[in-house]
Amino acid sequence: MPFAACQLVQRIKSFDFLRENSYNTSKVSSKNPVPAKVVCLFDVDNTLLDNDHVISDLHRYLEREVGLRRAQHYWDIFELLRAEQDYADYLGALQRYRREYPHELNLLTVSRFLINYPFANRLFPNSLDAVEQAKKWGTVALLTDGDVVFQPHKVDRSGLCEAVEGKVLIYVHKEKELADVERRCPASHYVMVDDKLRILSAMKASWGPRLTTVFVRQGHYALDPALVAKYPAADITLERIGDFVGCDLHRLLTRARAKSARMGAKTAPPADELAGKSLLGRGRDGAHLPARQAGGGLPRS
Repeated sequence: MPFAACQLVQRIKSFDFLRENSYNTSKVSSKNPVPAKVVCLFDVDNTLLDNDHVISDLHRYLEREVGLRRAQHYWDIFELLRAEQDYADYLGALQRYRREYPHELNLLTVSRFLINYPFANRLFPNSLDAVEQAKKWGTVALLTDGDVVFQPHKVDRSGLCEAVEGKVLIYVHKEKELADVERRCPASHYVMVDDKLRILSAMKASWGPRLTTVFVRQGHYALDPALVAKYPAADITLERIGDFVGCDLHRLLTRARAKSARMGAKTAPPADELAGKSLLGRGRDGAHLPARQAGGGLPRS
């Protein structure tokens, strides 16, 4: 078996071990875990990790290894597969590409590139600090979309699995799996941090005032004006994930409660009840400011 293919098999086997010993822990079990007051959920791609940079690197590598024409064909297959499955499947596209070019041995180096990619180097600045900030408030987990091999591999190799102590939830459409999320991570209130307003809007429609949405303006989806204009604004908007480090839980919950009240929704539990009374400063609208921004400007919301 060629070296790259051997490595891929070894990685898949190691993923089976990881799945049994890390992802499926009691911390995300469906067996009636004790509810937390607050659970903070983070998306991965373009929220904590610069996935656009990963894709750019893969574009360059493919063109160098198989040429511009065949590289473009790979991306055509990738988009076709994404339309069929509704999620990004880089390895699946590689398999389908191989069926069309069975003698393209350089293809195996592409699989090695994907498996050995240094995902930890693509974490956004202060993304791990943002996770640590959320841990001060309650339970933290990753809630992301993707395939069953490459996405868990990315989460593991980047160090994010370790950062959230194995609490990782990966679905095809996470916004449609909120009942399972609640069963595995029950809470009085949720905070969702994501770069896609579409996802945040769908989750808000389901969870209502029990959810505070945090939109991070990173990546091509978040920076596309046409896409952003299709959906209502999130409760909080941040220019970068590093800004989350300065956020105060009481302020986040107060914003979500105020917005729900304006929309005529049933109100969430009082912010003081969930966040304690560490009141660090007030803005002109009465919302509590992060400690480092008391008296200063707020991230856009």
